[in-house]
Amino acid sequence: MRTEYQLKPKELAEIEKAIRQDKRAEVKQRATVIRLLHLGHKPEAVAAQQMISVPTVYNWHKLWREKGVEGLANKARPGRKPKATDAYCLKLEELLSKEPSEYGYRFAIWTSDRLRAHLEKETGIQLSEVRFRALLKKKGYRYRRPKHDLSHLQDKVAKKKAEKLLEEMKKRASETISNSSLWTKSA
Repeated sequence: MRTEYQLKPKELAEIEKAIRQDKRAEVKQRATVIRLLHLGHKPEAVAAQQMISVPTVYNWHKLWREKGVEGLANKARPGRKPKATDAYCLKLEELLSKEPSEYGYRFAIWTSDRLRAHLEKETGIQLSEVRFRALLKKKGYRYRRPKHDLSHLQDKVAKKKAEKLLEEMKKRASETISNSSLWTKSA
């Protein structure tokens, strides 16, 4: 058994906790590698069992020794900064909290295209449709089709008469069907 892979009781408890409770899959796998090394498995055997390269085993062990469990987590990868600034996001939330008519528009519903166009006009930031929809999703918004309700335009008296007539027709239809057969015999 190689002593460089041996863990102290506190370290072993930390590794086992990471294996059982950490939500990050990469941390669980890498902690398992550290535990297998502690149990006396050779790096080559651990690499074969975990389907990784031997240098990866050594690298993960080094990260564990230097930074502990957090060293086993994936690092944030640098990339292009998002176009949607904090000010853009605040403006988006403001728009969604108000009706389009408050901004002088003649339509009653914000669509993603209308929101994008208005935000581009106000902020100068142009997002693609895909990026804009991803931003909406990230912010917890989702589009639902509006339910059109025209009941305020209906004649209440005529509606009551129609409902009463419909109920009567349903009763007659059920009486008619129940008293006669749909099947007939040819003569």
